[in-house]
Amino acid sequence: MYRWLKYLMATSCVAFLAACGGGGDDDPPATPMTIASVATASGFSALVAAADKAGLIDELSDTSANLTVFAPTDEAFDALATTLGFADATAMVAALDGPTLAKILSYHVLPVRKTAAQLTAGNEPTLYEFEGTPATLAIGTTGGVTVTDEVLVAANVTTPDVDAGNGVIHVIDKVLVPPGVLNVVQMAKLNPAFSTLVAAVTTAGLDSPVDGLQSAGPFTVFAPTNDAFAAIAGTVSSLTPTQLTTVLTYHVVGDEVLASGIPFGVPVATVSTQQITITAGPAPAIASIADTTASPARINAVDIRGSNGVIHVIDKVLLPEL
Repeated sequence: MYRWLKYLMATSCVAFLAACGGGGDDDPPATPMTIASVATASGFSALVAAADKAGLIDELSDTSANLTVFAPTDEAFDALATTLGFADATAMVAALDGPTLAKILSYHVLPVRKTAAQLTAGNEPTLYEFEGTPATLAIGTTGGVTVTDEVLVAANVTTPDVDAGNGVIHVIDKVLVPPGVLNVVQMAKLNPAFSTLVAAVTTAGLDSPVDGLQSAGPFTVFAPTNDAFAAIAGTVSSLTPTQLTTVLTYHVVGDEVLASGIPFGVPVATVSTQQITITAGPAPAIASIADTTASPARINAVDIRGSNGVIHVIDKVLLPEL
């Protein structure tokens, strides 16, 4: 940290002298502030603290680079921290190890400089590699620039095009969550559309890091949205604790099954010990899952990758034999 503060003081002094006209006409041109120094001078304290612990300061200070950084505000870091159970961003950065923070932060960096006007709708590869391939961010450009992460939640670019000598910063209102870093329960917590599911998992005691869905896994979770739970709110409220556990574990397969590996038309055993059958379906549904009712659940999004498994999004709560 001392090295970083010393560097910041030097670059800030250079920038200050340049702004004041320097010491004379013969002075050499001032060195532009780097992404790291701009972030610090602009008050991104949580981002800078995380980058320092992750060992990324040198990379963000490299004057030969030309990067794009999506920079979450301190408020965005606090929101992530409290959702994951930490007191605040400071406590989260202190608790997470350097390699984990490096994965999260490198997911916020594009390897090329792109202004807001140069960002086009589609997937942009980041500096974070997952399973040997650069993980991507989904860029949206309708009504402003948005950046959607692995948990399918969009961050808004609130201040674009903060220039730096080695790239450009776009300020965003959310920390972007990469694939393969957080477990499936943590991933679900970070998407508001799964708040009812997360509450039910907690009530049933299935969020344990020892023998629950936060353990090593691997798991495949077919995750119903809040709307899916709302559609059968009366049924859910009438379930006993044992029945609730049966319903929830009926949505879990004790292995990681990606969309490309779903065995269509073959009964699949769930953690509840009861089986489900998945059938390929026409767009927009990727597939449908038959349960004990007449109406199948549609799989509307797939392959949300956690550190201990994968989540597929469904539009109906699956009901087993109770």
